[in-house]
Amino acid sequence: MANKRVFLASIATESNTFSPLWTDLQDFKDSFYAPAGQHPETPTLCSAVFPVARARAQELGWTLIEGTASWAEPGGIVNRRTWEHLLDHLLDELRAALPVDIVLLGLHGAMVAQDCLDCEGELLEAVRALVGPQVIIGVTFDPHSHLSKKRVDNADLITVFKEFPHTDFVEVAENLVELVRKTVNGELRPVISTFDCKMIDVLPTSRDPMRSYVDRMKSLEGQGNIVSISLIHGFMAGDTPDLGAHVIVVSNDAKPEGDALAKQLGMELFAMRGKTKPEFLDPQVALDCALAAGQSPVVIADVWDNPGGGVPGDSTIILRTMLERKVQNAALATIWDPIAVRTCASAGEGARFRLRFGGKMSGAGGEPIDKEVTVRRVVPAAVQSFGASVVPMGDCVWIEVEGIDVVLNTVRSQVFNPDAFSALGIDPSSKTLLVVKSTNHFHDAFSRISPLILYAAVDGPYPNNPKTTPYKNLKRAIWPRVEAPHDL
Repeated sequence: MANKRVFLASIATESNTFSPLWTDLQDFKDSFYAPAGQHPETPTLCSAVFPVARARAQELGWTLIEGTASWAEPGGIVNRRTWEHLLDHLLDELRAALPVDIVLLGLHGAMVAQDCLDCEGELLEAVRALVGPQVIIGVTFDPHSHLSKKRVDNADLITVFKEFPHTDFVEVAENLVELVRKTVNGELRPVISTFDCKMIDVLPTSRDPMRSYVDRMKSLEGQGNIVSISLIHGFMAGDTPDLGAHVIVVSNDAKPEGDALAKQLGMELFAMRGKTKPEFLDPQVALDCALAAGQSPVVIADVWDNPGGGVPGDSTIILRTMLERKVQNAALATIWDPIAVRTCASAGEGARFRLRFGGKMSGAGGEPIDKEVTVRRVVPAAVQSFGASVVPMGDCVWIEVEGIDVVLNTVRSQVFNPDAFSALGIDPSSKTLLVVKSTNHFHDAFSRISPLILYAAVDGPYPNNPKTTPYKNLKRAIWPRVEAPHDL
C-alpha cells in the first residue's frame, strides 16, 4: 500500500433548473473556493475527502496531490464559461499530477450547466479517460443528486450521505477512504449495483419511516459480500433525464447479490412513497400552532424558500403574515438582499429609517416589504455552523421591524444552526418563535433548543409538486407522475 499517489479535488453545487438565478464563478468564490493545497483543516459538506485523506495519509503511505476544491450555494443553471473553466482547471491539475494511483472526488451530484445535463458524469468520464482503467476513482455524492450510467461506469466506488439533514458527510468520506484502502490492498474488488426506484419524494431521515430505513441500510453493510449501501434521494428541482431516487450497493465482486439487494431496498422505498415527508402546513396554521404551543422557542421552517434548494431565499410571504398578525418576540433568518444590507451598513447601527427589502428576484416570492426598521447590528463576513463545517453568510445585518428581528444576508445560504442568529447578536433561545429558511438541514441543531418544529409550505420559485412540474428532460415514468411505473 505504500507510496500511492492520490489526487483530490472537489467541484460541487446543486442546480435548480427552474430558479430565476444563474450560477457563475463568483458564486463559487463567495461560498467556498480553495485553490490547490489551500483547503482548510475543517471539512466542508462536499469536500470532506480532503481533511479525511490528510488524517490518514501518513498511516496509509499516501502522497496527496491536492487540487482545487470549490462549492457554490445551490442556485440556478451554471453558465457555460464557468463550467468549462472549473472542468478544464481540474483536469489540468490532474494532468500535472500524473501518474496517480487513486483519484478522490468530492462532488454534489446535481450540477447542471448550459448544454450539459450531467456535469458530474462528464467530469468522471474525462477523469477516467486521463488516468486509465487501472486507477481507482472514488467519489462522494449528496443524496439530493442524480445518478447516471456515465457516473456508475466511470467510478470504482460511490458513497452518498445517508442522513437528511446531512450530518454524516465526514463519516461518508471516511468510509470512502477506507473502501479505497481495502481496494488498493487487494481486500476488496468493488462492484457497483444500482436500482432505479422510479420515484421522487421528500425523504427526511430525522423521522420515521426513513429513520428506520436508513438504520436498516447501515445494518446490512458488512453482511455477506455487501460493503456499502447508499440512497440517492433525487433532486426534484433539477430537470434531467436521471431525476429520481436510486439505490447504490457496492459489493465485493458479487454483482448478483448486490443487484438483488439494490432491487429489494428500492422496492421497499417505493412502498413508502407519499408517506415519508413531514406535514406541511399553511403559514397561518403553522403560526396558530406555534403561538398556541406554550413552550418556546418554536421553530417554523419555510421549506420552499430554502436557498439550499437553489431559490433566491428572499421571499417575504411568511414575514408579511407575521407582521399582519403583529407577532412579537420572533426572529427570522435569513432574507437575501445585498442592496438592503449595504444600505443598512451605510446607515450604521442604531439608525432608524424606512427600508424596502426582500421580494426582488421572483414574483412568486411576494412583494418587497416597506417598513420603518432599526439597524441593531452590522456584521461583516458572518458565518454559521453546520457540524464541523463553517458556512459563510456574507456581510449581514440584524434589523428590527415592528417587534420582529430579521437577519438580512449577502451570500445566500439556508439556515443550518441557531448560530445563524447568535452570530448577529440575537439570542435564539430567548425567542418565542424562530422562522428559518431550510427544508430539513436545520433539524439536528435546532431540535436541541426547540420543543416543537413545524414545516410551513409557501409556493414560490421551487417546483415542489413533481406531478405537475413541467419537466422537459425527464422522459422516464416515475411516481407521482405515473402511479405504477414499475408495471410499465
